[in-house]
Amino acid sequence: MALKMRSSAAQTALALAMSFSLIAGGPFAAPALAQVKPAAGPDSVADLAESLLDAVVNISTSQNVKSDDKAPVPQVPEGSPFQDFFDEFFKGEGGEGGNQGQTVNSLGSGFVIDPSGFIATNNHVIEGADDIEVNFANGSKLKAKLVGTDPKTDLALLKVEPKAPLKAVPFGDSRTMRIGDWVMAIGNPFGLGGSVTVGIISARGRNINAGPYDNFIQTDAAINRGNSGGPLFNMKGEVIGINTAIISPSGGSIGIGFSVPTELAQNIFTQLRDFGETRRGWLGVRIQPVTDDIAESLSMAEAKGALVAGIIKGGPVDNGSIETGDVIIRFDGKEVDEMRDLPRVVAESPVGKAVDVVLLRDGKEMTVKVTLGRLEDGEKEAGDDAVTQEDTPTEDGTTPQTGEQVQPSKADTVLGMGISDLDEQARKTFEIVESVKGVVITEVTPESAAAERGIVPGDVIVEVGQEAVTTAEEVKTRVAKLKTEDRRNALLMIANRTGALRYITVRID
Repeated sequence: MALKMRSSAAQTALALAMSFSLIAGGPFAAPALAQVKPAAGPDSVADLAESLLDAVVNISTSQNVKSDDKAPVPQVPEGSPFQDFFDEFFKGEGGEGGNQGQTVNSLGSGFVIDPSGFIATNNHVIEGADDIEVNFANGSKLKAKLVGTDPKTDLALLKVEPKAPLKAVPFGDSRTMRIGDWVMAIGNPFGLGGSVTVGIISARGRNINAGPYDNFIQTDAAINRGNSGGPLFNMKGEVIGINTAIISPSGGSIGIGFSVPTELAQNIFTQLRDFGETRRGWLGVRIQPVTDDIAESLSMAEAKGALVAGIIKGGPVDNGSIETGDVIIRFDGKEVDEMRDLPRVVAESPVGKAVDVVLLRDGKEMTVKVTLGRLEDGEKEAGDDAVTQEDTPTEDGTTPQTGEQVQPSKADTVLGMGISDLDEQARKTFEIVESVKGVVITEVTPESAAAERGIVPGDVIVEVGQEAVTTAEEVKTRVAKLKTEDRRNALLMIANRTGALRYITVRID
């Protein structure tokens, strides 16, 4: 007891000392804090939810999946309590005997964006469906037809034919939303029907590797299976996101859900409504991230922007306006802080628009004017020379076509690579296309810096330090010069056997 009293007395004395120090500005004084009155959460969202529920719909889809299984249908005694189950499951739409079919049903969410009957949802909600039915909050149902889809953003637009105008909800500006703002999700979790959940925005600009334009809003408002395609509202009742994905080891909500922001989705829905397809801007370049090593090799103050690793033939910039090795740092007035920013801002730009592109070339900032093409028209051209894993020689020096072990000719060694001039024999050995010019890599030392970067025999060194090389001697000279300049890394432009380019930094030992 005495010990407790002493401890209590000591604590009291310390508290008084600290109070005195705080008042007097002594050594324990805390810095002055701005008096910020925290915004209280909503007392109730009942009125808001009531005004929005009629515009949120349940989407039911069915798909007939044919089966080649010729196994006989089990015989169930007449009058058995399981007779209806077996009749529905085994006979279905395929009837008895022959090629049986099974109807697969799924449920999702959506919301009305136009009183005439346009309904927004996710592509994965209706993908592959033979029949789409929209269920409204008042119990009515309408068949829907698919207007258009955009798998790249997982969005889809449906159309129903109502007898009277529908209750629709407006889009808000997702760009004004801040981390910590209150949001409300309405949807169809687990097929239960219209359900309302409330939370906050946990993060913005999330990249979950779902597609090329990832820029998700993260929220802790409960989102579960069946919520896909439903709206995420701000406290004004405006849609600021389309609920699309969750992270869930258990299959249920753990407070990490993702929504496509309306800054991206609204334009997609407009294009699908007007054209039945997307019409995205296209620059016609292949890009890669600017790493710290690449930034240092290019004498950049910071690692930012998108490094141009190739120009697509026939594309909008196949006229010399943008060159391989340029770093794009600003597009049409929008900053390109990292590589993934560029595809998104380009795609959101109108086809045919003339835009200013700010880039770094040879250490100098410059602006070029570019007229955008259409991505959908250029995808075939881009795909014709796309790199695939099967096109690349394997690490043991074999090629996918022949499986023949490559026997390197007499070669110089630099940075853990055996290199030699690219003559006709080397082209034949490694099956390198005629358009590729440079110095062929004949072998790579295991566990070397080059091996760590994924360089394999058959790759071709096109540039060293942004200077073209055509002989092995030029490669050695350029690397030696970089060493005298105390460079830690050598920036190499590497082509694979099909001509696809990429930039790689290799540590100089």
